[in-house]
Amino acid sequence: MISVVIPCRNEEKHIANCVDAIYQSKFDSQTELEVLVVDGLSDDGTLEVLKTLCKKYPTLRVIKNEKQVAPVAFNLGIQESQGEFVQIVGARQIISENYLEGAKRTLVEMEDVWCVGGAVENIYENDASLFIGLAMASPFGVGGSNFRALKKSTYTDTIGTPMYRKSTFDKIGLFDDSLVRNQDDELNYRLTKAGGKIYLNADILIKYYVRASFGKLFRQYFQYGYWKVFVGKKHKAFTNIRQLIPLIFVLGLIFGAVLSLIIPNFWYLYTLGLALYTMGALMFGMKAAKQDAGKGFNVAIVFPVLHISYGWGYLRGIIDFFILQKNPNEKSKALTR
Repeated sequence: MISVVIPCRNEEKHIANCVDAIYQSKFDSQTELEVLVVDGLSDDGTLEVLKTLCKKYPTLRVIKNEKQVAPVAFNLGIQESQGEFVQIVGARQIISENYLEGAKRTLVEMEDVWCVGGAVENIYENDASLFIGLAMASPFGVGGSNFRALKKSTYTDTIGTPMYRKSTFDKIGLFDDSLVRNQDDELNYRLTKAGGKIYLNADILIKYYVRASFGKLFRQYFQYGYWKVFVGKKHKAFTNIRQLIPLIFVLGLIFGAVLSLIIPNFWYLYTLGLALYTMGALMFGMKAAKQDAGKGFNVAIVFPVLHISYGWGYLRGIIDFFILQKNPNEKSKALTR
């Protein structure tokens, strides 16, 4: 059996498409399927949609998530699941019909792989989500090794829409429910430390409804950076160089501006640095937009949103968790949808 866990809150618009796609999956004749939607007290029309879906699909169950945070939803679903394999799917995601079978086969055939996911194809709801999606799929936006930018099957450090053997959680434990963000990174750290590997199977595909707001994107990536520091401190683990680049960028902006006021002619060097960054953003924006000048310019605008928000969140995390010895603030726990 494959158990699919869907964390959900206020997804009236997307949940039916998500669930329908799962039940349209193609399996070998021996595979069974159950779907567990873990709902965080939705107050839109989501629960009404789920009631209709439960009548349509007898193996669909709805579980209440009183705490309304993602890692709690993951854990509730895993604990309630009956399958040998556990697949986590976001409520705004649409899996390909071969996704579940392909992920299961990868885990069976590649014994060193403990976690597998597929390549990402973005779905755009408006122009803003198009520009955001293209930037998030660009190596300039998120780094060449980020799973969103990978198009070929390969080992990676983290993955979206993961499948695990349920027995893996007996080895490494469940998700850390104290983490509002980066709970997948933290689990994957424990997974790789225990000897497992993470694999992107490019033959299976996930379609993802991209956020359609620059403001929500900024808050999302601020939280990614902020909670990354918290996870790093908890495990006394060094962040890889790729994830430090936005912090270096933000520090360069701050100290470059200050030094330009103090040191004569330093502003020439500062301006040169900004010009090189702008050129890089425009070049990769044009590449992502397939040489469409209008789209390329708008994609280029998204890059500093990604980099500044993540870098600023990382810097705030260093200040709060290392310098001030504080716990995560409440603002950092707010949903960004």
